[in-house]
Amino acid sequence: MQPVNGDITTLLIDYASATPPQSARDVMRLSVLDWAACGIAGAAQGEFSNWARGLGTSGPSTGFDGIARTMPDAALVNGTLSHALDYDDTHFDHIGHPSVVVCSAALAVGEAQDAPLASVIDAALVGAEASIATGLWLGRAHYQIGYHQTATAGAFGATIAAARLLNLTPAQMRHAIGLCSTMASGLKSQFGTMGKPLNAGLAARTGVEAALWAQTGMTAAPDGLAGPLGFGDTHHGAGDPVKLDWRMPRVSHKFHACCHGLHACLEAVRDIPLADAQQITVHTHPRWLTVCNQPAPETGLGAKFSYAHVLAMTASGHDTGDIAAFSDACARDAGMVRFRHRVQVHADPQLTEMQARVVVDGTTYLHDLDTPLSLDQRTARLMQKARALVGARADGIWAAITNGDRAGLVQLLTS
Repeated sequence: MQPVNGDITTLLIDYASATPPQSARDVMRLSVLDWAACGIAGAAQGEFSNWARGLGTSGPSTGFDGIARTMPDAALVNGTLSHALDYDDTHFDHIGHPSVVVCSAALAVGEAQDAPLASVIDAALVGAEASIATGLWLGRAHYQIGYHQTATAGAFGATIAAARLLNLTPAQMRHAIGLCSTMASGLKSQFGTMGKPLNAGLAARTGVEAALWAQTGMTAAPDGLAGPLGFGDTHHGAGDPVKLDWRMPRVSHKFHACCHGLHACLEAVRDIPLADAQQITVHTHPRWLTVCNQPAPETGLGAKFSYAHVLAMTASGHDTGDIAAFSDACARDAGMVRFRHRVQVHADPQLTEMQARVVVDGTTYLHDLDTPLSLDQRTARLMQKARALVGARADGIWAAITNGDRAGLVQLLTS
């Protein structure tokens, strides 16, 4: 694997035809399970039901709401619904949620193409890798200035996933990437609103549309991503060199139904009794202090962004992996409000964004989300999460994925 000196477009085209290693496939299959469970649970919330009904209702691809639509509209609906709970996987190399975008695009195209499920999963995998690589190429400044990498880098990943399934030529892929470059968008200002999951859905739709349009012969700038006045130039892209690599095995799945910035802290004390703790000090990367350090949340949503409250929940025996546990009543519970005063949070620039150090009455516990989980450990925890989200249907979904049953998987997504 040789470094690519700024030619990100060629790198993305290379991903489209790459053969993934089995280790990456194994993790991607688990991400498909996670995406499916999050999408089914997101559709059950009903928050987006009125919006989705306004879209077309005829086509070859199925949405989590059970409605058949065109490929782009199905990708839009599924990308949005699977990110609605913000409980899907995150890749911290570029701080983005890859699976909600690329799985939604890949299944929409794969179903319409009658592609084997193994091909759909491989397409989603190379799409995820392409989105992460694009995010790395754009650099952290792109994210810090206000762009939502799930939406921006994710759109290019969706383009590659769709292009692989549509068997586009390298020339067509270059045009598809150019078309995506003029459509990709998404802002962090939408965080905390329905606009955030919509960003993921729009990215999935953009990728499918760009690939379909290139297939019909539509052309674009020869390098709309990295060329002069291209996406990188105009969106604070650093143009950092990136090589073809397999990064999805390091994806971080959410095992707690709250902001990912809280997860290292919760994992550090996962097996530690906290009920009688008198003083808890959390040391975390400075970035998280402006994201998930609400000291006194009054709503269930606010509780998902509070070190003090999730530790109070843990001490009280509440399951932080259960979305229903993050209720307004829980946020206002008098016992947990009292416990929150025992928690202090400090920034430590020596820690990475994946690490937390928690001191409980003088004893220190450290956790790094980069610590590898074995495939069996990851599978067990994701099955536990999926069952909590969708019940026994989780077992059927996993069986369909492992057996390569695309039709069975689609049926379970909507039944």
